[in-house]
Amino acid sequence: MNIFKRLLTIGKAEIHSVIDNFEDPINLTEQGIREMKEQLSKSIEALAQLKALAIRKKNEAETEEQFAKDYYNKAVVIVQKAEKGEVETSDADRLAKEALKRHTSSQEKASDLQKEHEKLYGDCDKMQGNINHLKSSIAKWENELKTLMARVQVSEATKDINQQMTQMDNGSTVSMLEKLKDRVIQQEALAEAYSDLSRSGQTIDEEIDAMVNNKDSEAEAALNRLKETLKKG
Repeated sequence: MNIFKRLLTIGKAEIHSVIDNFEDPINLTEQGIREMKEQLSKSIEALAQLKALAIRKKNEAETEEQFAKDYYNKAVVIVQKAEKGEVETSDADRLAKEALKRHTSSQEKASDLQKEHEKLYGDCDKMQGNINHLKSSIAKWENELKTLMARVQVSEATKDINQQMTQMDNGSTVSMLEKLKDRVIQQEALAEAYSDLSRSGQTIDEEIDAMVNNKDSEAEAALNRLKETLKKG
């Protein structure tokens, strides 16, 4: 919780500068969320104990209320017995007074216990509100963390690409393409040279056979046209 308290105690304009100075904002955010969850667990445990105490006070108040009713009813029965002559009046009066005293005492205890119950119940409501707020804060920061991690991945990938692009300037790229072009031209020239060597290595018989076996009609037509031209000249 200390990390988030620190952020909340400074102005919004300063939050970004503080985050920039963090060595690892993702790890610090994860640590803050863990602390919030630990606090949530302790708060839930405390709320359970407080609710148990409130329930106990309520039960005790109901018990004292029942005692008060019982003592009052006993006082009534004693007075009725005295009126009927079933018991001595002096004994009846003494016991009836004692029953009424205990009736009053139980009523007062019941009232005090009820007030304690109501106060504890109000404290439970406040604590439940704090717990709900804490749960909401945890969910919010977890979503913020997911967004932060995604943005970090994108920014790192973009940085790597841009870094590679800056290392390959226009001059080096053009130079590399020119070298590749020269190599292709050299390979083509070399292939043509080998072809010429292959043709020049033929024997006379091979040349004659090649000419006799040449069935290229277009070549023959071209030769005939050439001869006609020469004759006319």
